[in-house]
Amino acid sequence: MKNQRFDALDALRGLAMLWMTVFHFSFDLNHFGWTQQDFYRDPLWTWQRVLIVSLFLFCAGFGQAVASAQGQSWARFWKRWAQVAGCAVLVSAGSWLMYPQTFIYFGILHGMALMLVVVRLTAHWGRWLWWLGVLAIASKFIAAYAISTSASGQFIAFMNSPAMNWLGWITQKPVTEDYAPLFPWLGVMWWGAASGAWALSRAQGVLQQPLPRAGLALAALGRWSLSYYMLHQPVLMGLLMGLAWLGFHR
Repeated sequence: MKNQRFDALDALRGLAMLWMTVFHFSFDLNHFGWTQQDFYRDPLWTWQRVLIVSLFLFCAGFGQAVASAQGQSWARFWKRWAQVAGCAVLVSAGSWLMYPQTFIYFGILHGMALMLVVVRLTAHWGRWLWWLGVLAIASKFIAAYAISTSASGQFIAFMNSPAMNWLGWITQKPVTEDYAPLFPWLGVMWWGAASGAWALSRAQGVLQQPLPRAGLALAALGRWSLSYYMLHQPVLMGLLMGLAWLGFHR
């Protein structure tokens, strides 16, 4: 199984990318005034974001289980990690130019960079990852309740400050264009790793099943997830800006 890729996993990641593209295109239409939607409060959009991020992180956790089972070296892991972390820096810089008041300082790539290290260190823990995932997700709500009901105002302000937002134990969501803290999202990635470990030991045949043509196309897309993630928004926004310049929208 050394260095084997599973088309089914890549296709699932590709599906998440297509869904993300539709979501971001809708967001961009709204940003440029082509539509009028509330992407920050309308459940139609907020829940889509939750599901898209969950699918991405689940696939990332699953992938770490596969990498661990295949004996991926730390050198190869850090090479990939550096790519994710470097892209996170670029996202922060780009979003600061576009949205200086609400730029992304701990979005999905920032969160993934941190979570990948944690999951890499724990990917071999097997079924315990299911329970760790439950605890990670529950901790967000437990911490929010405990802090809001028992902590001092000074401590609440400290936990809600940008310096501590990476943790996710907050009582007030920060004003930023993207936010994916350690908790609860680490729980989703742990569930992905737990699912990967289970599938490799008990259902590897399902992962190796041939896919239809559409599935293979998604798998091909899923193998370039980071590059696609970094390029799709500039392309979409450039397209809409070009159409506006040509007079298709007033």
